[in-house]
Amino acid sequence: MKLNNKTIISLILINGALLFSSCEKFVDLGAPPTQVITGDAFASDASANSVIRGLYSTVLNINLSGTTTFFTGIAADDLQYNATDAGITEFASNNILNTNNNVANLWYNCYQLIKNTNNAISGLDASNSLTPTIKDQLIGEAKFFRAYAYFYLVNLYGDVPLQLRNDLYAFEDASLPRTDKQQVYDQIVSDLKDAESKMQTNYDATASPRGRANKAAASALLARVYLYQKDYQNAELYATKVLQSSDYGMPAPDKNFQNTSSEVILQLGNLTGVTTFGANYITAATAVPGYTLPDAVYNSFESSSTTDLRKMNWTSLKTISGKNYYAITKYKVASGTGAEYHIILRLAEQYLIRAEARSRLNNLSGARADIDAVRSRAGLTGINNGSNQTQLLTAIETERLHEFFGEYGHRWLDLKRTERANEVLSPVKSNWQPTDVLFPIPQAQILINTKLTQNPGYEN
Repeated sequence: MKLNNKTIISLILINGALLFSSCEKFVDLGAPPTQVITGDAFASDASANSVIRGLYSTVLNINLSGTTTFFTGIAADDLQYNATDAGITEFASNNILNTNNNVANLWYNCYQLIKNTNNAISGLDASNSLTPTIKDQLIGEAKFFRAYAYFYLVNLYGDVPLQLRNDLYAFEDASLPRTDKQQVYDQIVSDLKDAESKMQTNYDATASPRGRANKAAASALLARVYLYQKDYQNAELYATKVLQSSDYGMPAPDKNFQNTSSEVILQLGNLTGVTTFGANYITAATAVPGYTLPDAVYNSFESSSTTDLRKMNWTSLKTISGKNYYAITKYKVASGTGAEYHIILRLAEQYLIRAEARSRLNNLSGARADIDAVRSRAGLTGINNGSNQTQLLTAIETERLHEFFGEYGHRWLDLKRTERANEVLSPVKSNWQPTDVLFPIPQAQILINTKLTQNPGYEN
C-alpha cells in the first residue's frame, strides 16, 4: 500500500494488552509520532532524533522491564507470586505450556523492538543529511537496544532467529530458522562495540536524567555479555571502563532507586515517576502484594551486630491474616506521582561483574576489593582476606542475590549461566526438570514458521 508514493513504517508499538501496567510515556522527550514517512524520518537531526525517542517509548510500552523481571523471578527463587493467574503460576511451578500467552508476548515484544531498531539503523545509515556526531549517537542508541533485546531472547529461549534486515515484512514472512546462540551473542557484541564507539560520554541534557544511552551504557552491557560468555578478561576491562568514571557512585540504599541516584547508568523515565516495580511490589497495608520476597531469601541476609542496609531499606515485613509477607521496597512509590524511573543498568552490577571476572582470573585481592565496595554500601564488613577462589565465587553469588532480587531476571540468568540452576532450584521446585532452564518457543510461532523448532521438554 502506498501513500503519496512513500512507504509508511510504523516505528512505535502501542500494545493494547500490556501485562502489568498501563501505557507509559517517555518523560521530557516529547511525544514521538506513531508513524513517520521514510522519506522524511531521517532527513533532519530533529526528525531522526524523534525516531530514536520512539525506541525508548517502545521499551516502556511493551513493559519489557516487568516481563523480564516477574516471570524470571518466580521461575527462579527470588520472587514469590501471591495471586492465582494461571498464565503466571506456570512460571512459579516451572510447568510452562508452549501456548502460554505471556511467553508469546515476551517473544513478540522483543522482536517488535528489534524490527524498530532495524528500521532505524537502516534509515540512519542511508541518510546523508544528518550531523555526523548526531547520526553516530543515534545509530549507537539503536544498536544498543537491538543488543538488549537479543540478550534477553538468547538467554530465555536459547537459539533464536537473528533478524538484521530492514524489511517491514521480514518478520511477518515467518521464514527464519533458529540461529545458534553463539552467533547471536557475536552480533550482540558487535552491536555494543559499535554503539560504544559511536555514542557520546555525556548524557543528553535535554532528556530525563541519564535517560538516553551513552558510551557507559554500552560498556556496562558489554561487561555483562562478556561475563556470560566467560570472557573474563574483557568482562573486567569493560566493567573497569565504567567504574573508573567519576560520573557514577554508590549512594546509600535508601536513596538508591531515586531518579537522581548517582548509581544509575541508564534508566527509562516516564511522566509519573512511578514504575512497574512499585506498582507490583507495594500495596496498601491490608493488601497482599502480587510479588514478594521468599522467606528463604529474606532469611539469607547476614545476621550479625550489623544489619544489612539492603534488608532494612529494600524489604518490609507485612503480616496479613496471620501470614507474613516480605514486601520488596526498593522502589517506594506505587501510584500517583514520584521520582523513580525504571533503572536498567546500575553501578553495583559492574563491581560484581569485575569481582567475578577477577576471581576467575585469580586476582583474588582485586575481587575482594570489588565485593567489599558493594558490602560497604550495605553497611557490612569486608570479606575475609583469606578467602580462596571458591569462597569468593560463593560470596559473589550471594551478593548478587541480595543486590538484584526482583530486578530484570538477574537471579534466573545467574543460575543458568553458572550451571547451578538444577542444584539450587530442584530442591525447592517440585516439578523442576533440567530442560526448564529455557522457556518454550511460542507454539503459535512454530505453527506459522515451520523452520522453527521447539525447545526440549515443551514438545507437547
